[in-house]
Amino acid sequence: MSVLKSPLVTEKVTSENDKGKFGFLVNVTANKVEIKKEVEKLYGVKVKSVNTIRYQGKKVNRMTKTAMISGRKSAFKKAIVTLLSGEVIDFYNNI
Repeated sequence: MSVLKSPLVTEKVTSENDKGKFGFLVNVTANKVEIKKEVEKLYGVKVKSVNTIRYQGKKVNRMTKTAMISGRKSAFKKAIVTLLSGEVIDFYNNI
């Protein structure tokens, strides 16, 4: 199973791309070393640092005909990868 699930293409992360920071959704069990190796292998860039953020799944409630059902959405993990100066990842080159 791959360490990287998908790139983050949000307004906040996209504004950081000019500074050399790129966001990814990653596997919950992945560590910083694995994330760094995977990004360098897939995109052919040199990584300066990796910061990770773990999120607990949000609590959700749903009303049905018989009762209220409570549960949680899946937990996920984000990684913010900082590249060396001059390095760029282009997510839109295959579109």
